[in-house]
Amino acid sequence: MIPGFASRKRFKDLSEQEILALAISSEEDDARIYRTYAEKLRDDFPASALVFDGMAAEEDDHRRRLIALHQDRFGDIIPLIRREHVSGYYARRPTWMMQNLSLERIRQEATLMEKDAERFYTAAAAQTTDAATRTLLGDLAAAEAGHSDKAIALEQSSLNSVARDDEDATAHRQFVLTWVQPGLAGLMDGSVSTLAPIFAVAFATHDTWTTFLVGLAASVGAGISMGFTEAASDDGQISGRGSPYKRGFSSGIMTMVGGLGHALPYLITDFWTATIIALIVVFVELWAIAWIQNKYMETPFFRAVFQVVLGGALVFAAGALIGSG
Repeated sequence: MIPGFASRKRFKDLSEQEILALAISSEEDDARIYRTYAEKLRDDFPASALVFDGMAAEEDDHRRRLIALHQDRFGDIIPLIRREHVSGYYARRPTWMMQNLSLERIRQEATLMEKDAERFYTAAAAQTTDAATRTLLGDLAAAEAGHSDKAIALEQSSLNSVARDDEDATAHRQFVLTWVQPGLAGLMDGSVSTLAPIFAVAFATHDTWTTFLVGLAASVGAGISMGFTEAASDDGQISGRGSPYKRGFSSGIMTMVGGLGHALPYLITDFWTATIIALIVVFVELWAIAWIQNKYMETPFFRAVFQVVLGGALVFAAGALIGSG
């Protein structure tokens, strides 16, 4: 027997009063979620925050109507029943999992919330034979469909094209500052700075296993160093660059990826085969860096190529010369 599941009730076993109580608690939860979204977005995306304020108010109104219906049919005592008490009922994210959602993801989550609720009530009404229960569930399904229509109307009135463009630009800028910029710095550091030690050891020893171990150590060490440096250098409160943990993770991982890219070929035992493949990987890494700079940092492509290729060539030459000497 799986713990926690034996005590759950199936929807078809719920009474009409329990179905109504479940709808009331669900409306309460959804209103709370929309208010959480609104507070999260209020500083950076005020127009979207107004949309979610309005959606929360709509959920409150539906909850009051459901409570009034319950009082008319069953009295003032509402049974305690929530989503987690019903097997197969749609789930909602806990509040703490919403803190890192992007603006676009929050909009998508809100749309899914309304569609989940509408589908649930529609399916429940279709499988019910009791006339009163079918009517109740049909009304709830219509209410949830109305929520979606109201959300669209609220978004059109509060979030015009100019406001949406401004908020989308802000969200893109935040994505670049939090993820792209630290990741790009890490990729550049990992791809370029590890060239010298890896190829110095390669040409000095012609030992592929030793070269791989040096590359692995250099990549992992550089990744840890870059990750901690990025996270500790700026908490993001004043600069607006976002969570230091996200930036540190992005920088550290991409640093390791950049270094490991041309270290892994030295798992091949033949020295020249491994070296040629490593050089091809370096070429791909440098072009990837130039492409990211052009796409996200708006650096002219050929200027980015010149800077990255020149820097990489100089570091590679230094490593090769030192190793050969």
